[in-house]
Amino acid sequence: MSPTPRVTVFIPVHNRQHYIGTAVDSILAQTFEDFELLVVDDGSTDATLEVLSRYRDPRLRVERNPHNLGLPATRNRGLELARGEYIALLDSDDKAWPTRLARQVETLDRHPELVQIGSACDFMDANGQRIKRVRRRPLSADDVDASLLFYCALTNRTIMGRTAILQAYRYSEDFPSCEDYELHQRLARTYRMANLADVLVCGREHSGRFTRQNYGLGHDRKREISRRALLELGITPSEEDLDRHYALARPQRLGAALDWDYLDWAEQWLARIDAANRRTRRYVPEALVRVMTEHWIDLCRRARRQLGLGAYLRLLRSPLARRIPEAILHSLRKPRPESIQLGEQRS
Repeated sequence: MSPTPRVTVFIPVHNRQHYIGTAVDSILAQTFEDFELLVVDDGSTDATLEVLSRYRDPRLRVERNPHNLGLPATRNRGLELARGEYIALLDSDDKAWPTRLARQVETLDRHPELVQIGSACDFMDANGQRIKRVRRRPLSADDVDASLLFYCALTNRTIMGRTAILQAYRYSEDFPSCEDYELHQRLARTYRMANLADVLVCGREHSGRFTRQNYGLGHDRKREISRRALLELGITPSEEDLDRHYALARPQRLGAALDWDYLDWAEQWLARIDAANRRTRRYVPEALVRVMTEHWIDLCRRARRQLGLGAYLRLLRSPLARRIPEAILHSLRKPRPESIQLGEQRS
């Protein structure tokens, strides 16, 4: 193995004795071979280190934290130890499909303006059986940027990035949850990020996932990320605005709160964001309006179940309605797996 491999694949791990072998095996089976696999153990108390000790592949490096540091600090240690030009992230309970590294290296080589590239991912259950579910994220850099105002538009387990830039930015240890989303937001102020349509990673769904065990903390941190993004637009949100803004990208969580009052607020709020962005030019206006229209369509579609056909009439009477055909076509577009859309270049 070269002392300076093209790619460092980084896996942080804590008490994943039953899953870590699957993650490691999926990387060692990649079609792209110029990589090191860096696993940083964050104070495991189970047999995780014993499982890792059985491997004899020289590409595998196992490092141990002196004690349990938590995920953001462990991710930063991984950045510090990475030797590759690119760093690919993978969670310790997931697996990468064989062409993942090859596809992402090819993309970053071809698009030097991108700092990170993610992908779609599918899922398996705790026993490794495939689930009929695929998570897709916005593809173009403009749409990723605009979507970050509402939710994390890159799936962390699928990301490959430029190591030197990520080392300079690091993860904020003030964010014990959603540290990836917070990093993306900071990067987006200067750099471009996109997603491939390819399904390159398989995530494992099980009760022990950190995000499932820390939903309340994640909700709080996402609200704070949204607050910072809104302040960049010149909007100072109230606590109620933040709660309602959070729900725009997660309308299934609203339940009975998805009423006429919420629709009134949402329409006015999206118009306010649009006006603020046209003043600040923080996001490409066409991309932001497209993203907001897609949220508005989904919101009214879900409201129809509780409010009847009047929700559709509200959808069509909104100023956003003029963008509905474009938004629908955009959401239905099926890009070729090898394609990537970059959108406008940021000045």
